[in-house]
Amino acid sequence: MTEETQNQLEAQASTENDVAKPRKSGIIGRVLFLALTALCFAYLYYRLNGAAMREGLSLVDYMTQVFATVNWIPWLLLMICYSLFYFAIDTLVVTRALNWFIEDIKYKDILPIRASAYIISIFNEQIGKGAMAYYLNKRDKIPGWEVGSVMLFIMFCEIYYLLIWATIGFIFGGSSLPEVFGLVPYIAMAAAVVLILWIAYFQGLILPNNKFRERRVLHAFRMAKPWHYGAFFLLRSPALIAAIIVYTTALNLFGVEASFLTLLPYLPIIFFAAAVPTPMRAAAITFWVILFPENEGQMAAFGFVQHNFFILFNAAIGLLFWRRAQRDLFGK
Repeated sequence: MTEETQNQLEAQASTENDVAKPRKSGIIGRVLFLALTALCFAYLYYRLNGAAMREGLSLVDYMTQVFATVNWIPWLLLMICYSLFYFAIDTLVVTRALNWFIEDIKYKDILPIRASAYIISIFNEQIGKGAMAYYLNKRDKIPGWEVGSVMLFIMFCEIYYLLIWATIGFIFGGSSLPEVFGLVPYIAMAAAVVLILWIAYFQGLILPNNKFRERRVLHAFRMAKPWHYGAFFLLRSPALIAAIIVYTTALNLFGVEASFLTLLPYLPIIFFAAAVPTPMRAAAITFWVILFPENEGQMAAFGFVQHNFFILFNAAIGLLFWRRAQRDLFGK
């Protein structure tokens, strides 16, 4: 075997290894995804079937009875109003973040981008944010890495925004919460330390010679000042406050007594679960059943229709803007 042939074989093997690694990682991800989904559905079946047996009914009859007792018309009107309000706030947050770190883009020009991304978000919210980066790159010629950095900033801040509200909920209702919520203040304190170090690092106050912060995809974090993080929380918070009011009202329409203070610490945790890419938001539905164990049927029905209506109605909003999005991208 000549030296040239040997080098070609080694290069081919190296390429095959590089291809195999992401493929192997993808397989592991799919297996974990399927395992989590199976656990969620198995748990839901166990709880719902047990509730049905206690009522002397089959599972189908039990769930039919649950759905029949819901006051659907007020619930539908409530959810439509909430989805439209969320869309307005969500678009405002994206617009302001882009204006902070890239360039001045008008709110009305972001509407079709944010709305169209909801269609992809049916499968995964983070992929939807990636679609926004592609859209802005094609339409406004903004480098994809710049938009991607803003989307990373938004995702990072959303974690803290939910954690802050979960902490506020714990402060007001900690005594009535499940024991596991006792971890919330410790998680919040650890997260606060991480945030302080994070901001200090990107401001060059610690590890000034470290080059990791210079990566292009971290552009938004380098530009962000402490007030940007606070402003994000204030801009996004009306959506969560509205969600607490809407979800509490909706729970009562499903025949479950709940108060605003009850949902204040619960909703941020459930929204974290809703971000897990399981079919029909199975993880979020499972959390509802866990947190309200005395109303298994109502909570399973509530979680199923609440989360799936929200993402499907948002996708319908995206369809209204689809023609505009096509014109922006392809001139059609």
